Amino acid sequence: MKKELIKLLKKKSFKHSEEAEFKLASGKMSHFYINCKPVMLNPRGMYLIGNLIFDAIKDTGCTAVGGLTFGADPIAVATAFASEINSQPIKAFSIRKEQKDHGMIKWLEGDIKKGEKIVIIDDVATTGGSTIKAIQRAKEEGLDPILTVILVDRQEGGLENILKHVGKAIAIVTRDELLAI
Repeated sequence: MKKELIKLLKKKSFKHSEEAEFKLASGKMSHFYINCKPVMLNPRGMYLIGNLIFDAIKDTGCTAVGGLTFGADPIAVATAFASEINSQPIKAFSIRKEQKDHGMIKWLEGDIKKGEKIVIIDDVATTGGSTIKAIQRAKEEGLDPILTVILVDRQEGGLENILKHVGKAIAIVTRDELLAI
């Protein structure tokens, strides 16, 4: 499944250039750009991602998986779906970028309760900033992030930065694996 996902990401989500022409969220210019949304929202991509993430977290004792919207949302839903198909249900949740200012005014959406062991996910890690924000918000809401799973690690220090905030962090695919194809 991983090889098929790498091929799909390379075809639909990965751009590479000799010149540093891609502007990242950080403002930094890069030789490559990874936009996982075309694969995350593709039926086959969703299937592959959901199953690969489920396989990575199924033995952790977590009860839910999620992260900062929008990067984590399709991954969380695909993973929750794969978990149910495999008779080991893991719930999905989403962390807002801006706090809701009406109704029950909260950062998180989903069927989760304080104290639950969760996995924080994200589509791409460069510096790890958005993932770290998700970890911090989850902790503020009383959740226990035990692991972070990144779909694609750009290998620019993001995973190392994330590890300063959670005990374990892994990537499903790395930049080097995308460049190797």
